[in-house]
Amino acid sequence: MCYTRGMRLSLAAALVLLFGCNTPSTAPSSTTGAPAPAAKSQAAMVVTHHGGPVSAGAAQRVGDVLKSADALAGKTVLVEGTVRAACSKKGCWMELADGADKSAAGCRVTFKDYSFFVPTDSAGSEARIEGVANVRVLSKEEADHLAGEGASLTRAADGTAREVRIVATGVELRRPLPGRSGT
Repeated sequence: MCYTRGMRLSLAAALVLLFGCNTPSTAPSSTTGAPAPAAKSQAAMVVTHHGGPVSAGAAQRVGDVLKSADALAGKTVLVEGTVRAACSKKGCWMELADGADKSAAGCRVTFKDYSFFVPTDSAGSEARIEGVANVRVLSKEEADHLAGEGASLTRAADGTAREVRIVATGVELRRPLPGRSGT
């Protein structure tokens, strides 16, 4: 069979796309060029993206966002932290903190318009997210529901909880390749 030069180039491009897209990224940073959080080793990490793009640039740590939550309410923030927990049912929310310790303060991350989710096994991943910060009080019923899905909440005497939430438009997760500790 005789192939033209254009056909050979098309075939080569198709092979690159076919085999190149199925290889997990082990690059220490994302396509945005943002550095990986320093808490984990950058060797042998898988980087996945969920939702829209995450901006490059300096991100705030979760603790800094929590300290300024009222002033940041309604504003877009770029935040880095550790995924402490994720919804065990669908991955429709995650908790982000400065570490995996359940007693440390954290914030809940939901996803804009319920349009994307994160893997249910995201806990332990390092995350870089972009979204809008909000502060609100959860009813006892809402707090009970979230606690039933694995959320860590600090409750008032009446069962309600003050929540700092970021409604994310994009999430970048970094986690060790399967079978590696990443530390």
